Amino acid sequence: MDSLASFIITSAALGVGLAMDAFSVSVANGLKYSGSGSELDRTRLGRVPLCFAFFQFIMPLIGWFCVRMIVEAFNAFRPFIPWIALLLLLFIGGQMIFESLKGDIEEKEEAHAGLGFGALMIQGIATSIDALSVGFTIADYHTGQALGASAIIAVVTYFICVIGLKAGTRLGPKLAGKAGLLGGTILILIGIKVFIEGVF
Repeated sequence: MDSLASFIITSAALGVGLAMDAFSVSVANGLKYSGSGSELDRTRLGRVPLCFAFFQFIMPLIGWFCVRMIVEAFNAFRPFIPWIALLLLLFIGGQMIFESLKGDIEEKEEAHAGLGFGALMIQGIATSIDALSVGFTIADYHTGQALGASAIIAVVTYFICVIGLKAGTRLGPKLAGKAGLLGGTILILIGIKVFIEGVF
């Protein structure tokens, strides 16, 4: 029982740590969405955290598999992880800032595009790619344990991102037209943070 409790606590702690970037991006998404004047519906509210939770689930498993099966290839790829995260978040953040400064968001559909499938996929990968390294910490887990740890991480990420998204939508109206600018800046700063932590 003690070992099970330790496993759950350790996995949840990993989830909290890994979810911080996703939380910040969720806040940024909420800021952009509410700043556009559109009302965040339940479907869209659920899709954002689910996307981040999915990637936080799958990335540790990929890392775990790489460590157990193709260690040398993964080690060769690992130095590129911070660069990939930086470029992806710079792209999304820069696009968000550009749209905010351009000031031509006129229709609800255009606002929805900011949280479209493609954008969410890029954000999900960028904020979870560092979770590949978690595969090293769970390398001695058997398949069931690896799946369980990843599932706990995903659940923790989901609820943290729901909180972030709701916080962003509430802050957005108070920031008026500057919401997109702030949201994009947050994404860029996250990208820089991930890059610095990964390189240095």
